[in-house]
Amino acid sequence: MATTEADLNYDRLLRSNLERVFNERDAERRATALAELYVDDPVMFEPDAVVRGRDAIGAVAGKLLEQFGPTFTFVPEGSAVGHHGLAVLRWHAGPQGGPIAVTGADAAEFEGGRIARLWVLLDPPPTA
Repeated sequence: MATTEADLNYDRLLRSNLERVFNERDAERRATALAELYVDDPVMFEPDAVVRGRDAIGAVAGKLLEQFGPTFTFVPEGSAVGHHGLAVLRWHAGPQGGPIAVTGADAAEFEGGRIARLWVLLDPPPTA
């Protein structure tokens, strides 16, 4: 049976994406989450790159976690909002217990209850 608009829980799906993909340090568990949360051939749009495919998205997530250290984590802010197959979840990231390093939002387009396209939207750095 196909997933309908009424069946989608955008907040759960986008929070799962942060926790199970972008906060997951184990590559196998991350790959399992990608298979569950994303369509077969997803696209992720970053400010400076277009990433195609589950494996490539998983590699980007793994590289981010490696680059920023063992306690770096993404934390959702509020609840996701969405309708008609499009949803947005705000987040912040940084070392656990440390200062926030970056803020932004994920905007996702869903097909069949899974992420088809993900836009990573970074807030500009604060001005002093």
